[in-house]
Amino acid sequence: MRRRTGLCGLIVGVGVLVAASGAIAQGVAFTADRAGYVTTADGARLFFRTIGRGGDTLIAIHGGPGVDLESIAGDFAPLGERHVVIFYDQRGTGRSTLPADTATLNAEQQVADLDAVRAHFGIARATLIAHSYGPLLAASYALAHPDRVRRMILLGPVPPRRGDFWKRFAENSSARMDSALQRQLGDANRRLMAATSDDSVRAACRDYWRAAMVPRLAEPARTLPLIRSDLCGSDPKGIAYGLRTTNRVVMASYGDWDLRPQLRTLHVPTLVVHGEAEAIPMDLVEEWVTSLPDARLVKVPRAAHFAYAERPDVVWPAIEAFLRAP
Repeated sequence: MRRRTGLCGLIVGVGVLVAASGAIAQGVAFTADRAGYVTTADGARLFFRTIGRGGDTLIAIHGGPGVDLESIAGDFAPLGERHVVIFYDQRGTGRSTLPADTATLNAEQQVADLDAVRAHFGIARATLIAHSYGPLLAASYALAHPDRVRRMILLGPVPPRRGDFWKRFAENSSARMDSALQRQLGDANRRLMAATSDDSVRAACRDYWRAAMVPRLAEPARTLPLIRSDLCGSDPKGIAYGLRTTNRVVMASYGDWDLRPQLRTLHVPTLVVHGEAEAIPMDLVEEWVTSLPDARLVKVPRAAHFAYAERPDVVWPAIEAFLRAP
């Protein structure tokens, strides 16, 4: 049986495609561009970084599972012009705790960790902005704590149900890679899985994402130079652990997920942004909008998985308009 993993761990052929604005915090004085750690109830340490200034605060949720905040931080910089943005590395990624006991790597714990971040910054009702796998975590959090979420922005989201998503996503991704690119990807992935030194992890990571970005972009030659985030910029130990362990274990914990019945009772304003050339099927993503009572979808032309970098002229104005709405 094939191992099923997240968006940073999709099997393609013989290679593996390892692929929040809230109410103003009461009593908390935010300082732009700072970093530190949130300590959870069970003693884990979650690395965070904040950017920007403004009257509201967003919690940004990265994808994967298994990548880290560096996968979105560079490209989310425009948000810092009007908002404070809190980025954090999920447990088992980046500079956060890499648990020896993988029993703590699960969807329920990820929800608890996100709540620990919210509480640390004193945010009563958060707006969550999430990418890729991140929307599944954001929605799971909102369902668990609807009174603590003000609104959500879901960027290039996985669908609200598993269904045949993995099969269709694999087919779409594979069709965008020729045999040479698949060989490059497979070779880089094998090196990444076997790397033992920090330098070898980072080198394999860069080769991996150099190839893996191609099926994730609508027009790679034009848009790859536009990506400002560094998916290999974090602690190499966290990069390796996240892609080797966290991706597989956390994704498995969601099982055959289907949030649609619960979403129908979740009255949280939600903006869904999805590239028209995305490998994640649009009809499955539309189920977020048909399930949530107060959601709208922005379809982005000439964009795929990184629509905010591929078409910033479309995405950021749509997000700002959503954030300004009463």
